[in-house]
Amino acid sequence: MSGDERTGDSHRFSDILVSLAMDETRERVSVGDLFERLGDRAFGALMLAFALPNIVPTPPGTSAITGTPLVFLSARLALGLSPWLPGFITRRSMARTDFAVVVNRISPWLARAERMLIPRFGVLTGEPVDYLAGLVCFVLAVVLALPIPLANILPAISICLFALGLIEKDGLFTLAGFAVAVVSMIVAGGVIFAFFKAAVFLIGGVFV
Repeated sequence: MSGDERTGDSHRFSDILVSLAMDETRERVSVGDLFERLGDRAFGALMLAFALPNIVPTPPGTSAITGTPLVFLSARLALGLSPWLPGFITRRSMARTDFAVVVNRISPWLARAERMLIPRFGVLTGEPVDYLAGLVCFVLAVVLALPIPLANILPAISICLFALGLIEKDGLFTLAGFAVAVVSMIVAGGVIFAFFKAAVFLIGGVFV
């Protein structure tokens, strides 16, 4: 992977997000705007762009906007295909001011992560680990896109770790992504089970 793929020409990924957020000539920022800026770059930058907003408090509906692109991107990563998103996803957007709020919250964390990234643990980077990471991210993205209370943050963190590992061929971040993925699936399963039990209890109370 070239340096241009990792950083987006001469700019860091965080710089690209800030430039979009501060562009007062646009009223809204669409998925297509992000894809236009990052579409020729690695899967990592695209997946990070859509996963990061879900790890901080965001406007309602953000996970629905960002989760669906992650489903498509992770599926294509798992299949060894190039990044691509259909039109009905690229047309989805949010107000630039809301986007700026999200970027302001995540940019300090992203900047710190960018300083920590270095190529290491090569056995955990590249094929076939990338395909396995894509499959895991696909499952996490499906969970992220669903309206499951308290079950979105951990999958988003896991996808971010995978994405950072992809950007800089950093196997340590990839390993951390797998670890958080296991925890997030346990938590999501517990939340779903709790809601199922509550629904059974309520239905049982109605028909008793």
